[in-house]
Amino acid sequence: MFTNKYIFVYSTILVVVAAAILATAAVGLKPYQEANVKIEKMQQLLSCVGITSTPKNAEELYNQYFTEELNIDKTGNVCTINNATKPVYICTKDGKKTYVIPVNGKGLWGAIWGNVALSDDLTTIVGVTFDHKSETPGLGAEITTPSFQKQFDGKTIFEGKNFTSVKVDKRMGKDNPHAVDAISGGTITSKGVSAMLYDCLSFYVPYFNKLKAK
Repeated sequence: MFTNKYIFVYSTILVVVAAAILATAAVGLKPYQEANVKIEKMQQLLSCVGITSTPKNAEELYNQYFTEELNIDKTGNVCTINNATKPVYICTKDGKKTYVIPVNGKGLWGAIWGNVALSDDLTTIVGVTFDHKSETPGLGAEITTPSFQKQFDGKTIFEGKNFTSVKVDKRMGKDNPHAVDAISGGTITSKGVSAMLYDCLSFYVPYFNKLKAK
């Protein structure tokens, strides 16, 4: 007959062995997971500037078109990466530069994020990509759809020298150069996108102004 001590020792050994197997698997899979995250990021950046890619050719296309990765501080200076800097990715295509700005914020149920591509005038949006962690399908999750994202093409984040960003707001009208239609039934997510764009893009205004002054 098994004693309580035997059962306890046996259970402990099973837990230790299982933990060791899981830890080994996690360590072994980590490089593949990191590689997949890197490729997915490249695909999102490429998509933002209108370049279609697959997991197989994303790295090749990224290296072909994205010619610079810079770190910008709050005063608009290019510097080495640190906790106070944010990245900008520069794509060179058909002799023109496109500046891609990563953005991140909060939706209704969790994190939302994406990229905003600006033309070389540093004002006009030429493409966006958005994604989310847990927004509601058919409502807030619509930020990932081409129909929502396409609205941003041609919108501008400055009016003259004044930074405006782009709002997601039905009241402003889709013909407004600084606004797109909000998502029906996704009011909080729409407001989250507006706040995300304003907060993240405003950080780069000193950098944009310095480039425009050159």
